[in-house]
Amino acid sequence: MIQLDDQLVQKTKQLAQTIIQPIQRFVQTHTTLSIERTAARYMGVDGEDSDGTPFPNVMIDHLYQKKVLGHGASFWIANGCIQKRCEPQQLAIAVADGLDLTSVPIMPKNEIDDYLEGFAQMAIDRILSIRDERNQMLHDLGDPLRPLRYVIVATGNIHEDTQQAKAAVTQGADVIAVIRSTAQSLLEYVPYGATTEGFGGTYASQENFRIMRRALDESGKEAGRYIRLVNYASGLCMPEIAMMASWEGLDFLLNDSMYGILFRDINMKRTLIDQYFSRMICALAHITINTGEDNYLTTSDAIEKAYAVTASQLINEAFAKAAGMEERFMGLGHAFEIDPDIENGFLYELAHALLTRQLFPYATPKYMPPTKYMTGNIFKGFIMNAMFNLAAILTGQDIQLLGMPTEAIHTPYLQDRYLALTNANYIFGTARGLKEEIQIKSGGWIEQRANEVLAQALNLLEHTAEVGLMKAIEEGQFADISRPRDGGKGLEGVIIKEDSYCNPFFDKIESMLLPAGAHHD
Repeated sequence: MIQLDDQLVQKTKQLAQTIIQPIQRFVQTHTTLSIERTAARYMGVDGEDSDGTPFPNVMIDHLYQKKVLGHGASFWIANGCIQKRCEPQQLAIAVADGLDLTSVPIMPKNEIDDYLEGFAQMAIDRILSIRDERNQMLHDLGDPLRPLRYVIVATGNIHEDTQQAKAAVTQGADVIAVIRSTAQSLLEYVPYGATTEGFGGTYASQENFRIMRRALDESGKEAGRYIRLVNYASGLCMPEIAMMASWEGLDFLLNDSMYGILFRDINMKRTLIDQYFSRMICALAHITINTGEDNYLTTSDAIEKAYAVTASQLINEAFAKAAGMEERFMGLGHAFEIDPDIENGFLYELAHALLTRQLFPYATPKYMPPTKYMTGNIFKGFIMNAMFNLAAILTGQDIQLLGMPTEAIHTPYLQDRYLALTNANYIFGTARGLKEEIQIKSGGWIEQRANEVLAQALNLLEHTAEVGLMKAIEEGQFADISRPRDGGKGLEGVIIKEDSYCNPFFDKIESMLLPAGAHHD
């Protein structure tokens, strides 16, 4: 479609790899509260105590207070289970009743390792089994044409969400995203069980995942196509939610290396550690990550700072590859967010969308609708969404989050979603083959603009490589938002690994995804 400067492309990809290397070294020497809770969950620790505290939190908070998490929660849980001759869930209940795991006599390391090997294999077997089930359903039901029509449900009640999701499927939706309750990303725990109250969305929990997955499988069979399920693996419980998704058959997870830092003020060290393990889980489970670059354009100008979106996409790609993720599972984010009153704004949009599509030819980009400049004039808004849908067809996008006529006014009503799907169904059908019939002018304005943004992204990446990613974030280089490296929420949950650190789930997944020694680069 357009010709990008090959030298610029290669330089940007190399710089992104250079930028993440010191971060990866930091990641390998640290763990977090959420990573340790994930290990406990993979061992079968679940439920909540009489005070409503999830048992994974009971277990890990106890070890944190004893200042022994640097050895890994798996070690202490396994040792306790062997000595007490009980299952991890029973051990968690005992801890809630006052058992001190550090007072239990220590078993020989080989016995602990043998005990944990069985749990690690069972956890991975379940991930692979769920992955195989998805592949079989895709084969049996069929994979919808691109762009996938992605809509949201956000009632706060998981049972109401399932009804709205089923209605959306009957109107043509291919992807259902269950929006999380406001500020769940700031919670240091995952709610247990099905939830029926939430503000601006529905709580992410393992039971809610199970309920919606079952509902979409039923709807997919009726509709004759596979329906994908989306939730959020971001915030202070990023690895835990990825773990739950890997066991409950989710297809997409919003999972970004910097989103939580910039837009939720979560400590950057915590986020950068957590994203690695969460992405390894996604990579093994074949869950497509959706990154959050579209949010940059809500705080920055979409023309002036387009290059920051591209630079972030390249960094997200590098982090994902470092976690063993295949490119086809990288839903790199971008958005249709240029002021509609700017002359040739649609040409800018095409240039930016083509840049993303061609810079990451094997990825599955997620294209976000106009939000910043949506208007109370719903007729104009409907046209803006039509232009957005046309841009997707012209540039070959993969995932299309459909724009709503009442964007940012309230959570979508059934009729809002119906109008959005009607718009997309018409554009995607009537212009399906347009991309193959149209050539972008060689050396023309669109091609020049794409290369201009790429060159600007190169400059930002060069600066970031020079000062380091953490310093660049402190400087506000991304989304015009500055965050201190030792500020934000969750820093106290960052723990230095001891030489004896034990996490068989982390180690086994990493060894399955990465060549020997690759994670030490």
